[in-house]
Amino acid sequence: MPELSVDTGYVRTTVVIPVKDDAPLLARCLRALAAQTVPPDEVVVVDNASSDDSAAIALAAGARVVFCATPGIPAAASTGYDSAQGELILRLDADCVPAPTWVAEVRDAFSSAEEVAAFMGRAHFTDGPRALRAPLALLYLGAYAAMTGMALGHLPLFGSNLAFRRSAWEHVKDHVHREDSEVHDDLDLAFHLGAAFTIARLPGSSMGMSMRPLTQGAFGRRVHRGFRSVTVHWPDDFPPRRWRRLVARRRAASPRATAGVAA
Repeated sequence: MPELSVDTGYVRTTVVIPVKDDAPLLARCLRALAAQTVPPDEVVVVDNASSDDSAAIALAAGARVVFCATPGIPAAASTGYDSAQGELILRLDADCVPAPTWVAEVRDAFSSAEEVAAFMGRAHFTDGPRALRAPLALLYLGAYAAMTGMALGHLPLFGSNLAFRRSAWEHVKDHVHREDSEVHDDLDLAFHLGAAFTIARLPGSSMGMSMRPLTQGAFGRRVHRGFRSVTVHWPDDFPPRRWRRLVARRRAASPRATAGVAA
């Protein structure tokens, strides 16, 4: 397993937000980030060729704006990760509303789990029919975790609430499908990070997000991209092959195996 860089002193955090024509929701997201109990060291907004004033709103809020001309979230997110100066990279979307303790919870989670390269957080809907928000979020995110978990052999990552070590990104950045706008960047990242490192659940608060992924048309596109995000990794990551490699990696990393080698 590749070595993770774990800092023992102050650890800088970078929040990355890819955006395209989402100015009003981006402004709300940035206000929530400004209200964090532990503020991030930097916020990077990646402008994916917006035609509205998303970039201007980001600059006014004190974010660093990076331009990405290549269409698609995979390219925009990767551009933000490349640009990040923090040792911890936190990712959310423009339509997200983090709890005031989000950044603090991420920092605490990494400091108490040096073996973990990435965390997947929970989420809930902030709009749509109030009575349906909780059950639909449970169904949507539960189905996502169950279906992708079978393909991955471990936890997936969720783009609206994820965080990872920059040293882990450096290991996989040349292998992710950043030029393919028809893959889910978070699922693609999970394939690559999970092959070499540990992904865990982020404890703490849930991320607020829009119900937009479930709207007519958007949901169908997400399903299509989900299948593509899985099959683009075949045949090397066809589930039985991938599972065997993961089991072998975990056995090799177990304390008993290490003790046996030492003996």
